[in-house]
Order: sequence, then C-alpha cells, then structure tokens
Amino acid sequence: MSYLSPTYFFDYESDEIQELVNEFKNTAFSKKEVSIALFNKVRDTWRYDPYSLSFNREKYRASEIAKRPKGHCIDKSIILIAGLRALGIPARIHLAKVKNHIAVDRLVEKFGSNELTPHGMVDAYINNKWLKLSPTFNTSLCQMLHVAPLDFDGENDAVLQEFNQAGTQFMEYLEDYGHFEDVPIEFMEQNVREHYPNIFDTGTNQTEFQL
Repeated sequence: MSYLSPTYFFDYESDEIQELVNEFKNTAFSKKEVSIALFNKVRDTWRYDPYSLSFNREKYRASEIAKRPKGHCIDKSIILIAGLRALGIPARIHLAKVKNHIAVDRLVEKFGSNELTPHGMVDAYINNKWLKLSPTFNTSLCQMLHVAPLDFDGENDAVLQEFNQAGTQFMEYLEDYGHFEDVPIEFMEQNVREHYPNIFDTGTNQTEFQL
C-alpha cells in the first residue's frame, strides 16, 4: 500500500485540507522541509484537548476536524496525515497507549486513570524511511507544563517528550498497537470502552462524550 491515496477519513481533496497545504505547494522546499513545516503548523494551529470523545465516523474526517479550533491526538494526527498525503508524502496512522505523569488531576478525575489510550500519532515516509511524529501538544500548552515543545527535524522520530525541563518524567509509552491502513473506529471504541468503563452509562450506546 502506498499510503498516498485519499480516503473517507484522509479526505485531502477537500477545500479545508487544500487550504491547509496551499502554502507548501509549488515551492522549492524538499519533502523533508515541507514535512517539518506542516508538522509545526498542525502542532500549533489546533489546541490539544483530550476531553472530547466521539465514535461518530463523520467527526474523524480530516475536513471536519479542520473546522474545529482544537482536537485530541488522533484528530491532529488525521489532519497531519491528510496534509502529508496531499503533498505526496506517504503517511499512516499509528496508535499506542501512553501514561502522563504531569498535571494529571483532571485526567484521573475524568477518565479514572492517567493512562491515555488510544494515543494517535503519525508514521511518515521521508527519505526512504518511516518516522513517527506526534503533533499532539501545541507550544502554548508545553509552556504551561514547563515542557520543551516537541520539534521534528525531518530525519528522526518526534515522539512525546519523556521528561519536562526540570527532568521530571512527563510521558511514558506503555503499549504499541501498530499502524493501520485507515482510521480504525471500531478498534478505538473497543479500546476506550475497555480502559475507561466508568465514563459509559451501563446499557447505553452513547457515542459522544464531553468530559
């Protein structure tokens, strides 16, 4: 699979995604330089918000996410994947489970845990190798948490920061679910229901949550 085609979720032919990548078209930038610039744009344009959950397929289309001012890690990964594909750079979604060690009071209150799953990130094929990118935490949030913003150099993985600027453990990867050909809504819903049973009303089929 080339991981370049538009899909229902990675609908990069839409006006919203074309507008996102328009400044990177017809430039002298290399694919490495384009990927760095797009990573930074997605990282900082959408504020990170882990407290809005949905299993509605429509809400995971890149064109729909682009209309919102914020999103969680999977939302931001979908936008980045769509943008990369639109610029001819193969990209796919990658999921994992992570543990947050800083500012976790609200997480524990809402989810009953400081483990976040599934955590979304991006696999991008640049200069003949797959790299992992996490555009999750916008710079302003990192400043609040005293964590250096995550930078991507186009040559090495850019995964969640292990420590903050004081050397305190920040994020820890617990489990790797691997990559997927498209956004795996069914897997995501099953995963969330297994890990956060307390947020679901017993006996209901609720698909939208604002925690």
